[in-house]
Amino acid sequence: MIPVGDVVSLSLGVLALWVGARFLVTGASRLAGAAGISALVVGLTVVAFGTSAPEIVVSTGAALEGQGDVAVGNVVGSNVFNLGVILGLVVVIAPFRVTEPLLRRDVLAMAASTVVAAAVLANFLVSRLEGAVLLALLGCYLAALVVAIRSGDEAGDSIEATDDGASPVTADGDGREVRFGLEAGRTAAGLAIVIVGGRLLVDAAVGLALSAGISEWVVGATIVAAGTSLPELVTSVVAARRGDTGIAAGNVVGSNVFNVLGVLGLAAAVRPLAVDSAVVLAFGWLVALTAFGTVVLATGRRLTRLEGAALVAFGASYWVVSALL
Repeated sequence: MIPVGDVVSLSLGVLALWVGARFLVTGASRLAGAAGISALVVGLTVVAFGTSAPEIVVSTGAALEGQGDVAVGNVVGSNVFNLGVILGLVVVIAPFRVTEPLLRRDVLAMAASTVVAAAVLANFLVSRLEGAVLLALLGCYLAALVVAIRSGDEAGDSIEATDDGASPVTADGDGREVRFGLEAGRTAAGLAIVIVGGRLLVDAAVGLALSAGISEWVVGATIVAAGTSLPELVTSVVAARRGDTGIAAGNVVGSNVFNVLGVLGLAAAVRPLAVDSAVVLAFGWLVALTAFGTVVLATGRRLTRLEGAALVAFGASYWVVSALL
């Protein structure tokens, strides 16, 4: 019998994610325009780290309970979902071109952090020391981003919409008239609603899955991963539909960097993570997908709807493979 409480929580979680994402994208976009900060930078930092909050909660909690497979599977699966399904959908909705070094640099940071995490997981264990190293690398990345912002490299968006005719966020006269207090409150409220919605959905999904006898690794690598990535999905899709492709793409890239360095590092620092051998194939899938995504993003050429569809197919097929392990 299907638990009614889990079904209700699932529905409430989806609703909260949608409402929260709209608040978050609207507030963040207006703040970026008013402050003259690139929407991409907002996407890479505030939006990306905020929508990764569910991953922090789930992976750290799993580490405390000795569920290494859930903690690591959540990170791996979330990044596959972010780069494959979410970025793919963004490109299908609003094809864009990378035009500035900032995004290319951050895409390369995403690729490098994925390779480092793969090396750390090669022995099926992430120690506290390795977790601390991952956290230190995240600190270095953030420091580099701060330097770029202070030097003015963030001026203007690094994304240009190509097919939908929507304009990226700009710091124009109207933007500078935005009331910071109101939009900051809107952004904070949206982020809080997104986090609560993500937690409701994940708890319900895990309860339904475990009651059906699905293994811990599959739950972590697929259901929990997809659930904790729903804030990124809803936020990016809403942003793309509004023409805010800088926030949408920055959200995906920033979230992936934060997940492998911050979430995995913090979970391991809390308690060493022992994982199943299935992580090798799963992480290999993530490395291959990251390589493909890095090439199409970092080369500076236009991403087409066909490439978006390929990313979606690549990401979705991961779930099929993981379920068969």
